[in-house]
Amino acid sequence: MTESLWSAPVAGAPVDATVNIPGSKSITNRALVLAALADAPSTLRGALISRDTQLMMDALRSLGADITPGQDHLGEVTEETTIAVAPMSAITGGAVDCGLAGTVMRFVPPIAALSTGDVVFTGDKAAQRRPMGTMLDALRQLGVDVESAEDKLPFSVKGRHTDGRGRVQGGVVRMDASSSSQFVSGLLLAGALYEEGITVIHTGNALPSLPHVEMTVDMLRQTGVSVDTEFNQWTVHPGTIRPKDWKIEPDLSNATPFLAAAAVAGGRVRVQNWPQSTTQPGDQFRQILQDMGAEVEFHADSGDLVATHQGPLNGITWDMHDIGELAPTVVAVAALATSRSHLYGIAHLRGHETDRLAALARNLNSLGGNVTETEDGLIIDPAPLHGGRWESYDDHRMATAGAIIGLQVPGMDVENIETTSKTLPGFADRWNDLVKG
Repeated sequence: MTESLWSAPVAGAPVDATVNIPGSKSITNRALVLAALADAPSTLRGALISRDTQLMMDALRSLGADITPGQDHLGEVTEETTIAVAPMSAITGGAVDCGLAGTVMRFVPPIAALSTGDVVFTGDKAAQRRPMGTMLDALRQLGVDVESAEDKLPFSVKGRHTDGRGRVQGGVVRMDASSSSQFVSGLLLAGALYEEGITVIHTGNALPSLPHVEMTVDMLRQTGVSVDTEFNQWTVHPGTIRPKDWKIEPDLSNATPFLAAAAVAGGRVRVQNWPQSTTQPGDQFRQILQDMGAEVEFHADSGDLVATHQGPLNGITWDMHDIGELAPTVVAVAALATSRSHLYGIAHLRGHETDRLAALARNLNSLGGNVTETEDGLIIDPAPLHGGRWESYDDHRMATAGAIIGLQVPGMDVENIETTSKTLPGFADRWNDLVKG
């Protein structure tokens, strides 16, 4: 783990800022997959260029797609750029580096099953601890040959072929996706190219992050794929994936730390180009801020979302099951509120880049906080905090949570702020600009 430390800036006055957030990582990576599987070229406009999306582009290139990010007038690939995708015509094998990207780990293996050769998956050391057995078992149910020592990275997917073409019969898969909805999305994204399509039945308790599955279904339908949905069951019918000119929305989860700054430091933050309707779970953060006492208003004429606040913040009790990715931001704000908060329904966060529940509790308690882990969440009793080291655990959302705490707590040193490049390159500069005004 790198020892680089970043001194989080303290907000000495209320903030007043307008921010423009790059494209959604979740939408960008789904669009890349659908474009690579389509029957003709597609384009992505406003796409995010970050470590996670670069890993996805490299993975799809390894399997035969031709993916070309556009360049600006200086010849540079920018963070909001147009990406041209020529789909893969045949998959003959390859090597995929997943890095620490859950979408690559969970979306690409069902595509690799369509190969005529072997596809080997590797990743960062931290990624080797993340659960993959659910996906690998699902592929085995479909008749796909998978080799893995412990059902974690590294593993290989061995394609089956007829007449030189990779084939997966498809059919019904029963799986407990309680640890990640990405297992469901990954199978659905590739399912139209299976001979019988695919029906995924979730057999476990409530599926976490359900809005992300709804996002997947919506995007599949936009490419002409027929999808039927029932409670805990999704059917993708076999067929062609049509090309599309995708316009990528801003990443609303990446916007939440900046909106949180208005609540924590007081003042106003305006986020540009907020979508009027969206499947992104980050949209729910505005209701959370309102429950904590901030004012949040959407301006339909300009498409801006504006958060303002002055005075103390209230604690909240929230079921975060569908919006677990927002938990680090919410915990950071709750630690600076005036009353207890209880966040629950997020046991699945223990299997993310790190055990986010344990990491948040450990970090805050090391600063004088009073955070208690429960079976499926956290109880945050606000307490006076002091400066110190905030560990990121190579987790981008842990790093941004430390930045939020630093708005009010002097002497906050965030370890490895560069990990934010996973989904939001240049976060530290954006944050400094926010605080400086």
